[in-house]
Amino acid sequence: MAELAPGLVTIFGGSGFVGTQVARAMARRGWRVRIAVRKPALAYELRMTGDVGQVQLTRCDINNPADVAAAMVGADAAINLVGILFETGGRKFQALHVDGARHIAEAATAAGVKQLVHVSAIGADVDGDALYARTKGEGEAAVRAAFPNAIVVRPSVMFGSEDGFLNRFGNMAARMPVMPLVGGETRMQPVHVTDVAEAISRLASDSRYAGETFELGGPAVWTMKDIIDYVLKETGRDRMVLPLPSVAARAIASFAQIPAAIGLTPVVTVDQVKLLAKDNVVADGAKGFAELGIEPTGMKAVAEGYLWRYRDGGQYAAQIAG
Repeated sequence: MAELAPGLVTIFGGSGFVGTQVARAMARRGWRVRIAVRKPALAYELRMTGDVGQVQLTRCDINNPADVAAAMVGADAAINLVGILFETGGRKFQALHVDGARHIAEAATAAGVKQLVHVSAIGADVDGDALYARTKGEGEAAVRAAFPNAIVVRPSVMFGSEDGFLNRFGNMAARMPVMPLVGGETRMQPVHVTDVAEAISRLASDSRYAGETFELGGPAVWTMKDIIDYVLKETGRDRMVLPLPSVAARAIASFAQIPAAIGLTPVVTVDQVKLLAKDNVVADGAKGFAELGIEPTGMKAVAEGYLWRYRDGGQYAAQIAG
């Protein structure tokens, strides 16, 4: 048996940037979709991502095993998308990337779930210097210990119209006279969120991939400097790019991350500076889009469709300039 007959899939973290696309992809494949989120009232629009009654929401705190078990009842497949890029006062890497992931894998085993897809990240490493990378690695280990046939998906940094990647740089370009550059020569493979969602939906629907790991990167490798230069060009902003050595970047980040303590998005954190010390590209020999029959989308083909919002004049900038 390979292709699983569409049944019920529970998606943990299904209201986020990636989750909304995964929910649509699974619904298109004919699955009934149960989206497990902390605040269902704030994700009501997701019920429109499928046919009437096909997508439902349930309240779930992944750090509460009873909540996770209830969300898993009757599920044929499960997908864990829960993750954070920085810590806040009430949301910690250990609790979400490791403990929560373990609860989901244990509940999947107890419920007899056929397929579990765990979304991690390129660079996940139990010995990593950055806490994000380290807890991602520990989360993978915890999931595999509880559900050995889990499929691990490691995307590179993702882009899309609602991303927190290019939009952050676009906002900085529009508001700041100088663009700080951390890890200018660090390489990454930006990947389109819809390509990642399609890959996840195929993996969740096919038993041939049980127990395997996939790394997902876009068709081109970019350095951080390449990306900053591209954003400045697309937004029409003439800004000085100021490279920051690691020591200076960490010192600045220690202050820049203070808003995170009250739940606000920081410009950069010390942990993110540590992440930028290492490349974020698909490892040689890793399975990826090619094995799934997916041709990844280039960043330039999509990004210009939303970076216009940071130009002086917005969507009319070209006409005004002309």
